Amino acid sequence: MGPVLAGVLQILALTGALALVYVPLGTYMARVYSSRRHLRVERWLYRGIGADPDAEMTWPAYLRALLAFSAVSVLFLYLLQRLQGFLPGSLGFASVSPSQSFNTAVSFVTNTNWQSYSGEQTMGHVVQTAGLAVQNFVSAAVGMAVAVALVRGFSRSRTGELGNFWSDLVRGTLRVLLPVAAVATVVLVACGAIQNFSGIHEVGQFMGGSQQWNGGAVASQEAIKELGTNGGGYFNANSAHPFENPTPFTNLLEIFLILVIPFSLTRTFGVLTGSARQGYAILATMGTIWLGFTALMMATEFAHHGPALQAAGGALEGKEVRFGVGGSSIFAVATTLTSTGAVDSFHSSFTGLGGGITMLGMMLGEIAPGGVGSGLYGILVMAVIAVFIAGLMVGRTPEYLGKKIGAREMKLAACYILVTPALVLVFTAASMALPTPPNSALNPGAHGFSEVLYAFTSAANNNGSAFAGLNANTDWFNTMTGLAMLLGRFVPMVFVLALAGSLAGQRPVPVTAGTLRTEKPLFTGLLVGAILIITGLTYFPALALGPLAEGLA
Repeated sequence: MGPVLAGVLQILALTGALALVYVPLGTYMARVYSSRRHLRVERWLYRGIGADPDAEMTWPAYLRALLAFSAVSVLFLYLLQRLQGFLPGSLGFASVSPSQSFNTAVSFVTNTNWQSYSGEQTMGHVVQTAGLAVQNFVSAAVGMAVAVALVRGFSRSRTGELGNFWSDLVRGTLRVLLPVAAVATVVLVACGAIQNFSGIHEVGQFMGGSQQWNGGAVASQEAIKELGTNGGGYFNANSAHPFENPTPFTNLLEIFLILVIPFSLTRTFGVLTGSARQGYAILATMGTIWLGFTALMMATEFAHHGPALQAAGGALEGKEVRFGVGGSSIFAVATTLTSTGAVDSFHSSFTGLGGGITMLGMMLGEIAPGGVGSGLYGILVMAVIAVFIAGLMVGRTPEYLGKKIGAREMKLAACYILVTPALVLVFTAASMALPTPPNSALNPGAHGFSEVLYAFTSAANNNGSAFAGLNANTDWFNTMTGLAMLLGRFVPMVFVLALAGSLAGQRPVPVTAGTLRTEKPLFTGLLVGAILIITGLTYFPALALGPLAEGLA
């Protein structure tokens, strides 16, 4: 079997698996977020934090609860790292430096999981399990809660209430993420991923020196790392490490875990709004972009330019030979079109155009299918903009799901799509203009610029993957990427929740002969075009200076 055919068969198997779970998982999540019943363990948690799960919240109250929870999470994770040297199970590692503790705490709380450190040489068992793994669950649940709040904004009328943040947070964690992650953990352990609390031990002498490995609760963290579109690896090599990703089967399983909830949330959206076809239209948009990017990535990485690539069967530099070009390409697209950031290969070693595809996937706003929760609310904001564009073209008041899209809604949507480009471009420009930060780039010229551009694209879009050629463990990059992660996560959430509140307060508009049918293929095509054109116009100059210049050289 040739490598290209193997890659195509992996895509078909992945698509089939996602299709099998789409309806049951999406419907189940809709029931979770609409149920009035609380589990006993949930009641204990509500009593412990003093929350009333049945109290409805307006969007400002929902936002205040979200920000308060996230602020406490950042503080707790920061202190846990600063005190690591005094904690049991630290494996002898010292406490983490202040700038790196800040960067890592912000990174995991914002679902970015950007890592400017080597996991197996920096974090002990307590920080990994009680700190990082916990945030892998709750940060993903926060994103899902915001998405559900926006969906309620579309489905409710003449009210300012969007549900209860604490109820949404707890249900997303206990009823969705935890059970699926538990099953995935068992499968990963059965396939060879490690799960223990062993210390550091020497495994042999190599070239006059010793090699040391340390164990850890890797499989359980790997499961939620992918399922929650987190991406932070237990080891520095991330999902290229055999302890995290042992076989080609587990590689495909991890891609499945990355994509399954973001795709299935479109079904949840359809069920909660009372129109499954609306969910299918959003799914078709996500699927079209995902398949297109995957095909482009495989084409660029299988292109045989030169005798070395011809002999290897593709651009194999920086790729794990267990997975090959096909598996690495599918993983790279999945992780950058979502907010995952996990890697089973190193994107800096991709071809110039291949590296540009990974960057463009993040620049789209990670909406195809996007992060857990963030992908759905991101593409719904783009749908609002697409409806507005269609209204301008035909001279009618734009409407979406029975709600008028007026000046207030468009201002909120416009602010949402402008936040991350502003962060990416401003921070990248500052890093290249100042004398010291460019020295962190391993390579000169266009590729070195791409390394810096990729870093801030990854941080501001809460992705977390790295180009693997940038020394980001400096005070400048730890601080600036930390700020980019904070602003890139929570400022857009302000606009999403404000938009949800505005929509929930409206009266539904009856469907007329002039209403744009947003469940039809025509709207899907319009939405795909709006996403690509708006992103292309925003980022094209920066891409031209980096990956395009390198790829066309």
